[in-house]
Amino acid sequence: MEGQGRLLVGLGNPGSQYDWTPHNLGFHVLDHLAAREGWIFEPAARLEGGHGLGKFVFARAGTHAWLVKPLTYMNLSGQVVHPLSRHLGVAPASVLVVYDDLDLSLGALRIRPQGGHGGHNGMKSIAEALGTDRFPRLRVGIGRPRTDAARYVLEPFSPSGRVEAEISVAQASDFCLDWIRGEELDRAMTRYHSRWNQDAG
Repeated sequence: MEGQGRLLVGLGNPGSQYDWTPHNLGFHVLDHLAAREGWIFEPAARLEGGHGLGKFVFARAGTHAWLVKPLTYMNLSGQVVHPLSRHLGVAPASVLVVYDDLDLSLGALRIRPQGGHGGHNGMKSIAEALGTDRFPRLRVGIGRPRTDAARYVLEPFSPSGRVEAEISVAQASDFCLDWIRGEELDRAMTRYHSRWNQDAG
C-alpha cells in the first residue's frame, strides 16, 4: 500500500566518463552516503520484483528505505522513479530527489518540499512520470557558466571546482542521512538551511 517508506533518488548519467561532472552530483551524494554507512549498491535484478522496473542500482537503508541511482541517462529518470516508487509503496511526498542546479552557485545547497523542474531534464522526466511536482528535492549548486550550459554540465570539474563539489556532496549526505532515517522534512530544512547559510557566511 502506497504511503510507507522513503526513497532517496540521486540523478546522474551512467559511465565512468561522467564521474565528477556537474550533472552527476546526485549520484555522488548517494555514493558518499552509502560509503559512510556501509550500504552496498546492487543491480535492479537483486530487488524482489525488480524485473521490468527499469535500469537502476539500489542500496537498502533499512526495512522501508532505499537509495536509488537510475541508469537510464538523465532525461529518462522518470522511467525508473515512477514504477519503482509504486512497486515499493512509496508515495511521491516520500521520494526525495537529489540533483544539480545551475541556478545555485557552486557549493550552495537548498531543500524544497515541492516545485517546478527549473529546466532540469531529469526533474522534468520525474515530475511527468509521477504526474505531480509535489515531491521533495535537494538542489546541489553547480553555478551557471559563461559558456554553453549543456556542455558545461557534462565536463569534469576544474581542480578547485572539484574541491567545492566534494564539500557540498559531504554536506548534502548529512541531510540525506537524517531524512532517510525518518526526520521530518520541515524540521530538517530549518536546521540544515541555517547551518549551510552560516557556513556560506
